[in-house]
Amino acid sequence: MADPVLYEERDDIAIITLNRPEKKNALTDAVIQGIADGIDSATASPDVVAVVLRGAGDSLTAGYDLTEGTEVGTSSGDEPGWSTPYGAQGPEPREGAWDPVRDYQFMANNVRRFMKVWECPKPVLGEVKGWAVGGATDLILCADLLYMASDAHIGYAPSRIFGTPTTMMWVYRLGLEHAKQFLLTGRAIDAETALRIGLVSHVCQPENLAGFVEGEARRFRHIPANQLALNKLLVNQAFENMGLRTSQMLGTFFDGATRHTEEAYRWAESFSEKGFREVIRERDAPWGDYGERGRSPDVP
Repeated sequence: MADPVLYEERDDIAIITLNRPEKKNALTDAVIQGIADGIDSATASPDVVAVVLRGAGDSLTAGYDLTEGTEVGTSSGDEPGWSTPYGAQGPEPREGAWDPVRDYQFMANNVRRFMKVWECPKPVLGEVKGWAVGGATDLILCADLLYMASDAHIGYAPSRIFGTPTTMMWVYRLGLEHAKQFLLTGRAIDAETALRIGLVSHVCQPENLAGFVEGEARRFRHIPANQLALNKLLVNQAFENMGLRTSQMLGTFFDGATRHTEEAYRWAESFSEKGFREVIRERDAPWGDYGERGRSPDVP
């Protein structure tokens, strides 16, 4: 079985590639850990001046893997399960009961690994192609600079029914008006809009994206590593002084809360009644985006 994440060093840069193209690079425990390990390798390598984060195939990532069997505590390496980073004495929870501490520790473990991208002392350049949806945005918005294919979309559709952002980078990258606009509606953002509102640095034709980003990454070899690391730390610290870590704590806890409301339970139960695709279609049809682009008569 192919490695879920590929790591390569080439011509002064490290390239970390999410490698589940048949699943739209959906995030599993193994994928998230592979990204974190790649960042650690790039940080430690004296031959790397910058890092490129991308997805294999036609998308960056479709977000968390929600296929059957994706449960906390079922990880077996290549399977889409999840390891359990927390254990405690106590009675076995009754069926359907929410353990907020266990849930928080589980999601916080993902946030800690995503934040390795933010904390890496070397510039991390993110490529957004195809789709970057839901949990994918918690990851890719931790990158320092974002580059987007002209036909790509990014968005947090789970805000419509089943989640909140955990790294909270939407708020800190977009500001109040745009953050509320896109998180309260869950709307998908196209490349033109992403560039206009300052979410990405540059938009390329899809076939030119990889080459352009690699070229930009190699430019950093002309700047001393200390300069890059200290300037990145300075900017990051300014945002952390504005409460980034506290917002992440709340976002991670609220994510668990929104997945355990009565509405969320009924929504998840409807998968078996209607099928996953139909449930997602009903979620997105009123907004005319994601898989329902151009199909809603109510959307101008």
